[in-house]
This record gives sequence, structure tokens and C-alpha cells, in this order.
Amino acid sequence: MGKTKQNHILVIDSDRERAQKLLHQLEFVDYDAKAVSSPSLLDGYPGLSDKLAIIIGNCPGILEHVSKLRAEVKGCPPFILVSGDTPLYMTPEQVEKNFLGCITADTRFADLSNVLHRAEVESGIVSEEAPTPAVKAATAQTQSPELFRSLVGNSRETRRVRKMIEQVAPTEATVLVLGESGTGKEVVARNIHYYSQRRAKPFVPINCGAIPSELLESELFGHEKGSFTGAIGARQGRFEMAQGGTIFLDEIGDMPLPMQVKLLRVIQERSFERVGSNKSIKCDVRIVAATHRNLEKHIADGKFREDLYYRLNVFPVEMPRLRDRVEDLPLLINELITRLEHEKNSSVRLTPAAVMALCNYSWPGNVRELANLMERMTILHPHGVVDVNDLPGKVVPNQKSSNEYEAIAVPADAENMAGVPSLPMLSEPRLPRDGIDLKQHLTDIEVSLIEQALDDCSGVVAHAAKKLQIRRTTLVEKMRKYRIQRPEDATSTLAE
Repeated sequence: MGKTKQNHILVIDSDRERAQKLLHQLEFVDYDAKAVSSPSLLDGYPGLSDKLAIIIGNCPGILEHVSKLRAEVKGCPPFILVSGDTPLYMTPEQVEKNFLGCITADTRFADLSNVLHRAEVESGIVSEEAPTPAVKAATAQTQSPELFRSLVGNSRETRRVRKMIEQVAPTEATVLVLGESGTGKEVVARNIHYYSQRRAKPFVPINCGAIPSELLESELFGHEKGSFTGAIGARQGRFEMAQGGTIFLDEIGDMPLPMQVKLLRVIQERSFERVGSNKSIKCDVRIVAATHRNLEKHIADGKFREDLYYRLNVFPVEMPRLRDRVEDLPLLINELITRLEHEKNSSVRLTPAAVMALCNYSWPGNVRELANLMERMTILHPHGVVDVNDLPGKVVPNQKSSNEYEAIAVPADAENMAGVPSLPMLSEPRLPRDGIDLKQHLTDIEVSLIEQALDDCSGVVAHAAKKLQIRRTTLVEKMRKYRIQRPEDATSTLAE
């Protein structure tokens, strides 16, 4: 399949006003669209097989035209029907059989986007871009892990966390990650490990709150054969497995007090014994711990040792709650959907009103809850467009309409976000009473996002294009079109 299929559309419609409206809509969403007034003008028309779809207006003899094109054009793209005020010249069964979808003359953007997305799926574009499991496995050890899910965004809090990771990763300091469940504490631990000098060695996580207290010592330090009932052989513990690398002690606040004493000794002496053995084993392990508990309160209640707390709390990293960085939500949604496309070959799109509804939700489960919701939406609406009415009642308790969410004004605390880049649709969700120059507004949004991507990537065009999920040459063309200059510290040129 030629790569030109990805954004080329042909419109066939004798209604010039309707055709022009469709061309404007397609142009706004970055499709390259051309129009002709009649199917009879297509004889010898170049590159029909390279189109993503052919949008054709309802007209007499439409089925004959469609059949003729399918017979004459090898690899003919799918057809999308535009119904008008006149009756259809075919039965509903014929519409379903011959057309990928049907839109009206006054179609909403969501409907148009939905049917074009189905055309992308039918053309194989979605699955073509998804790496195979073999490619994932081959590149997993050589590529840098992306700061995904909980660390995506440009809010002040997210940038603070990323900066702290950069500062502490090259050191050997013990790190304590604090935050509510679902904020991405393990993501922080994995990135600290990856950007440290221990990255070639194992990263070994263990949830201290999920293992029964009588088994936790064996899980951490291992055991010898016959050391307790059921110990039919010797076994390494997590500290041995992590030798030379990093051990991540998740939910350290739930660790029983007797085990806290033994962990304190390991941190102090850098050695331990397996259960049932008196042989000391030296350990070279960096410790990263995490908890959603208030450890200072646990200390006051006698549930956590104060001396262990000070050993672990060398470099604390506090994870922000999702509801405290709502400006990151659109970027997080985009990242999660992109990962679902790659990992599960499934996708979904959200209308601006749906995104605004999600921004007004409190997210008690933080990023984990958002990830679960996005996966649920791809199952319920595969390759579709999700609107407010498609969201769970828990997220939209008052069942507001799309128009009500699109009319929500800027949050009262928006002034406190000065200096924090955010998506323009969050800052101007209301349609002015006198209307708006939509083309210019969308251009402003595009320019803003391009400048943010270039700034985040230190002006490196190839990296910014990857972040925007477009080709490098496309980004270069857009930069020239909008006369966008890169930051002064850029290390590449437009001609690279």
C-alpha cells in the first residue's frame, strides 16, 4: 500500500456548495482533498488507487458509477456516500453493501472523522504502523523507555518530577516515591533505574503489601532447602535477583514491623542471610521505595519505624494527583490511545466535549483509572469517535450534553497555570457570540503545539515530529509555512 493513501481524499459532487464545505472540513483536519463535479470526469484521472477514500454525492446512476470505478480501478478505495435533500437512488441494503458509510450534507465533524477513521482501518494504515511483537522484543533492550502515562504532560508538577528524576538517577541515593495509588510511582522507579549507571542490570519490583507477612522474608531474601514446610529447594530472593541493579519496594508502608527491622539491617550493613542459613550474602543494590501511606502518621501511630523512614527518605519524590494537573489530560489521553493502537491494534477518538468532560472529573484512581477508561472505550467503540454521551455515568454524573461541555469556561484557577503550556482547546472552549474564524483558530492551535514540541525536544526536528506523530518532512513543511523558528539551542537544521 502506498503511503500517499494516508491523507488523500477525492470528493465527487455536483452540488458545489456542499463539495466546498466538505473540502474545508477535510482541510481543517489535515487531509489533502480534491473535488470533481461528476463521475464522468474521472476517465484518466490520475492516482485513484492512492486515495484513502472517495466521497460521492447522491445522484442518479450512482450505483453504476461506483460499479464502473471498482471494475476499472485496481485497488479502488472505499466509497462514502453523501446523502442530500433528494431521495436515495438505491435501497438501504444497497447502501450498506456498496458504501463504507453514509454522511449527510450537514454532517458533524465527529461523524466525518468516524467514517474516515474506518477508511484508515480498512486500508490497513492503523495496523501497518503498529510494530509486531517480534520488533518490540528486539528493540525493548536498546530503546529508551518513554516517560509515559503518569509522566506525560507539560504542567509545572510533571516537569518538576521529570527534573527530579534527571537529578537523582545518576547518583546512588535511596529514593522514596510518595503519592496516591495510580499516580505512576513504579514508572518513576523504572526511569530512575534506566537513567542510572545500573541500567544494564536487573530492575526487580516487589509489592510489600501484597505478600503475606510469613512469606515476605523469603520473597525478599530467599531461603534454603528445608528451611520451612514447603521449602523443597533453595530459592533466591528479590535482593539477590537485583544484584548490581535496582530493587523497587512498592507499598513499603504496609510492611510488617518485624520485617522493617530486617530491612533496616540490610540497608545499614549491605548484607543479608537467606531464611534457614547463617551465611551472609553481600548485596550491591540500589533501593527505591514507594507508598501511598502517610509515613509520618504511621510513625506516630507506631506502625512504621522512624529510623527506617530516615534511611529511605534520602531523596523524596512526590507524585501529583491527576486532578491537580488537569492541563496534562489531553496529552495523557493521546499517549494512552497511541499505546493501545500499538499494543492492542485498537483505537478510539474523543470529541473536544468528551475531553472537557474528562477534565471536569475528579479521577480518584488517577492515571490508572484514566488508562482503564481508555481501554474500555476502545472495546465499546472500536475505531470510533467517543462523545460525552458515550462516557460512563460516573464520569458524567449530571448527563450534560456536548454543547454544555463545549461551553464550559476556563477553570477559576487557570491564572495559577501561568507559564505552563496547555492545549488551546482547554483555554478557549466557548464559541464567541459573533462566531469565529475557525481556520485561523485551528492554525493557531497547530502552531502552538508545534512550538511546544520543538521546545520540548530542544529544537531537534526529527524528535519533535515523532512527538507530534507526523513525518519529519511534514513538520519541516509546516514550519516553513508558518515561519516557525526553532529554539536557539537547536542542534539540527531545517535542511537535515
